[in-house]
Amino acid sequence: MKIVILGAGRVGESVAESLVSERNDITLVDTDPLRLRELQERMDLRGVVGNGIQPSVLRDAGADDADMLIACAPMDETNLVVCKVAREVFNIPNTIARLRSPEFEEGSDLLGKAGFAVDNVIHPEQSVTAYIRKLIEYPEALQVLEFAHGLVSLIAVRALAGGLLVQHSLAEIPALVPEAEMRIVAIYRQDNAITDLGGATRIEPGDEVFVLAATEHLRKVLGALGKLARPVRRVMIAGGGKVGLRLAREIQDGCRVKLIEQQRLRCEYLATQLPDSVLVLHGDSTDEELLVEENVEDMDFFLALTNDDEDNIMACLLAKRLGARRVLAVINRRAYADLVQGTTIDIAISPSHTVIGELLAHVRRGDVEAVHSLRRGAAEALEAIVRGDRKTCRMAGRRIDEIGLPAGAQVGAIVRGLHREDGSEADAGSARPQVLIAHHDTVIQPNDHVIVFVPNKRMVRAVEKLFQVSPTFLF
Repeated sequence: MKIVILGAGRVGESVAESLVSERNDITLVDTDPLRLRELQERMDLRGVVGNGIQPSVLRDAGADDADMLIACAPMDETNLVVCKVAREVFNIPNTIARLRSPEFEEGSDLLGKAGFAVDNVIHPEQSVTAYIRKLIEYPEALQVLEFAHGLVSLIAVRALAGGLLVQHSLAEIPALVPEAEMRIVAIYRQDNAITDLGGATRIEPGDEVFVLAATEHLRKVLGALGKLARPVRRVMIAGGGKVGLRLAREIQDGCRVKLIEQQRLRCEYLATQLPDSVLVLHGDSTDEELLVEENVEDMDFFLALTNDDEDNIMACLLAKRLGARRVLAVINRRAYADLVQGTTIDIAISPSHTVIGELLAHVRRGDVEAVHSLRRGAAEALEAIVRGDRKTCRMAGRRIDEIGLPAGAQVGAIVRGLHREDGSEADAGSARPQVLIAHHDTVIQPNDHVIVFVPNKRMVRAVEKLFQVSPTFLF
């Protein structure tokens, strides 16, 4: 696929890196020639220097025959205008805009063909906030990702000594936890993947385990791999930016929230935007005296959400040492995130990687509903709908052990009943969709939502082909 990306910032870089690894033809447009030169030396892409709003710059970038334009410049206004130019001047069939303002919603007339011609919208702050909220809801997890309208979840969790399933083999799981069917799709031990998961594979203390299960069973799954933590009721947020403000608003009903912001004017603004139940503090989150005074040792969760990676790391290390039960740092630099993940800092997240999956869902071939990037981009989980029938699609009407998945890729779960036989989405009055945890002899039916774990992104194209419908396919 030929894709033009506007903006070589952190999001643009992450998007380009992910798409280049899948052998797409990528052209990156930015006004900073040094930044483009740096990325060209590191990745197989073409850089074009200039303002992407100008048709001449887009033409130089290959917009005449591009399949997609992704606008992720810093300003909403730039991204909106470049999508309009891309559609009206070059007739690019698919446009995606990264927008910070929550007032631009996908599907609105303002973003339609008569408006700014934006086909899909990515809201980074909204994505990061939703991601963190899930971790607050399930504090034992390292990652919580939803599929099939929230019916199925993929969780990453650190196995703890004493857990019901720890030091047992995968074959023993059904007997140990019969009330919560689950599928372990990956185990990472000392940061290395166990490549051949089988019934004899044992879960050891310290393993990072990826599990697919019905969302209603997540508590039981988490408890079986460790110890269920008490619910999060006290939260301290370092950083009152867009994510900090949005998160404080969303959790203030169920949690006692303290928010630390270093800029006085921003503090005054936050105080006008948040209810009195949220305590806004003017200060430095790396100030030990301030954290002690505000009883950081009583916090169930300490969240460092500033724009400064070093401050976030230091604040989390300090909060953990002072007694905070769980700490999370937002880290933009990938090298830093790799360094601190799984150390004293419980969770390190990269904002750019939280939006990658949303973008990839629009790039994937086949009827892909959701994509989530895992292990900092190394692995992937995707949800796709099976279309066609046994004669036209490799997936339809076959047992899982017959479809020819790449080695290591696994079908983890299937959701049946979200669509009718004619392919249209089932209405609210229809029978409740059925969640099936996959086994080797499970037969996949047309219109099933199939969730696949892909341990290496090089396998993605092969997995996509399994979902594609071809009138000439013969198995």
